[in-house]
Amino acid sequence: MDLGLRDRLAVVGGGSSGLGRASAEALAAEGCRLLLWSRSADALAAVALELREARGVDVDCVAADAADPDAAAAVAEAAAGLGDVDILVSNAGGPPTVDPTATDRDGWERAFRLLAQTPIDLAQRLLPGMQARGWGRIVAILSTGVRQPIPELVYSNAGRSALAAWMKTTARAVAADGITVNGVMPGRLNTPRIRELDQGRAEREGSSEEAVRAAHLASIPAHRYGEPAELGALVAFLGSERASFITGQFVAVDGGLIAGV
Repeated sequence: MDLGLRDRLAVVGGGSSGLGRASAEALAAEGCRLLLWSRSADALAAVALELREARGVDVDCVAADAADPDAAAAVAEAAAGLGDVDILVSNAGGPPTVDPTATDRDGWERAFRLLAQTPIDLAQRLLPGMQARGWGRIVAILSTGVRQPIPELVYSNAGRSALAAWMKTTARAVAADGITVNGVMPGRLNTPRIRELDQGRAEREGSSEEAVRAAHLASIPAHRYGEPAELGALVAFLGSERASFITGQFVAVDGGLIAGV
């Protein structure tokens, strides 16, 4: 299926690893030009080189930390030098685990900056151009915690839920402008973040990482962790011409983990 993405410009957050990189790879495979951003300039440069060589597409980078109040402005400025942005993939690393009864102000401020304020700020900087052209796609990588809160990830549950609320509201406001706003909710996928969480839980419980993984596998109907490319494929589809009548939706990529309707 031709997704109609060749030569579209996509801005991808967290593009140096994990789900951001998987999304960038899927978009590059469809012929998108890319602007990747994350904290690590060196990691970004390495991924950009690989994608250029593998897919023959233009890939630019900008180093910015989503927890920095100036990050959205820096990314938007870098994008402005490349042309009109067609697709925004919002993605940022997760905050640390914490006892939900022992949170603190600094933790909340960082989480909301990282997961809600910066993504919304960047989207609002890019939306006017999309509206003027009558075409645009915003896809956010959220978490199953938006629908089914994850123990000890209260900062993530709340920050991503705030972003989801803005997205659901905004989707209705810009639908007639040819812009779609959707989210994907990854469950347990084989990423550095999930390995970090599994290792952390094993240390807290005095268990092994293998035992922690086995417990999670028992709760996933598919009985496996997903692969980042499985989520990347969905991001590319939601960012495409073919998904033009899908907006305001949040799609789980979780092997059936979420039990609720």
